[in-house]
Amino acid sequence: MALALTPRLLRRGLELFAAISLGGVALLVAYYLIRFGDRVDVLLSPFLRLHWGWIAAGLVLASMDWFGGGLRLWVCTRHVHPSVRLRDMVLAGGFGAWAAYLTPFQSGSAPVSMWVMKRAGVPVPVALSSIFVTFIATVGFFAIAGPVAVLLGAGQSLSQHGLVLGITLYDLFKTSLTIFGLIGLLMLTAVIFPAVMKRLIQRLAGRFAGRSPKAAERMAKLSAGVDRAHDCMLAFRSPKGLLTLLLAIVISAPSHANKLLAGYVTMRVLGIPADFTDILLLQILISFLLYFAPTPGGSGLAELTSAAVMSIYVPRELTPSYTLIWRFINSYATVIVGSLIFWYWLRSGLIGREESVGVT
Repeated sequence: MALALTPRLLRRGLELFAAISLGGVALLVAYYLIRFGDRVDVLLSPFLRLHWGWIAAGLVLASMDWFGGGLRLWVCTRHVHPSVRLRDMVLAGGFGAWAAYLTPFQSGSAPVSMWVMKRAGVPVPVALSSIFVTFIATVGFFAIAGPVAVLLGAGQSLSQHGLVLGITLYDLFKTSLTIFGLIGLLMLTAVIFPAVMKRLIQRLAGRFAGRSPKAAERMAKLSAGVDRAHDCMLAFRSPKGLLTLLLAIVISAPSHANKLLAGYVTMRVLGIPADFTDILLLQILISFLLYFAPTPGGSGLAELTSAAVMSIYVPRELTPSYTLIWRFINSYATVIVGSLIFWYWLRSGLIGREESVGVT
């Protein structure tokens, strides 16, 4: 069944992302203009004394959606499709992040990554399996890094910052980490027992196949794809496959570096003193809270949530400038670069064809 992620829909997602994000920033700016008595200089002055060395670090971080995510996808894909090229996976990883920012609940990430991988010659079942393993690696990384940080005592100062009903930021962090860990266990079960998932999908396909000859033809293709995906998942159960998964978990650190370190780097750009471990835990918390956001890329929610959570470290007068720089590192840079490349592809032949992005 094709997923209706067409060039037109992605363009609409880009427009919506831009509109809601700018709206969120505008609300923050309006609030602080009222608070500081229309003193525009208070909001603009931080941009006149930026630390340019840290800006360079921010640009490197912003590129990790492409290079970190692409490297991880390449490591996973080459285990089941050795001829895959790193350059193509960098594009697939970057466009997966780009599409995640343009669609609610990050729903466009996997379909667009598969589409780019298919254009590079990777069969759809192989692409789907590889992307699924990268998601497991993401969950595994957070499920490991979070408890390790807690055991080492990082973030204890967060327990001093309450929200409501006696709940602290530290409590919210541990709760979100537990939820992510449970998701990780479910994903790991799919790797250990892929035959169970295969039988479930085949039963559902069998029910749809009886509706019409056309449906039967599509379900036959789906069943063949499921068999190939099942073989790929079995490949990841081998010692070499488990080593590949472990390597993917390690690479998840640079792959998500822009989300985890954007807050710390942004504070250094503005010259704000920052405790690395506490800021890192706060950024993990923000990432958890926005992971299934119902707006494209968490737009609107991301700006307001970040401003609220980081208010314990960022002075009020620096919040608008902090939010803009943080959001640029976190997602705006990837959206801009991805949109330029996608615009070039549209001009090169995609426009008017309205190709579906997904499994056909």
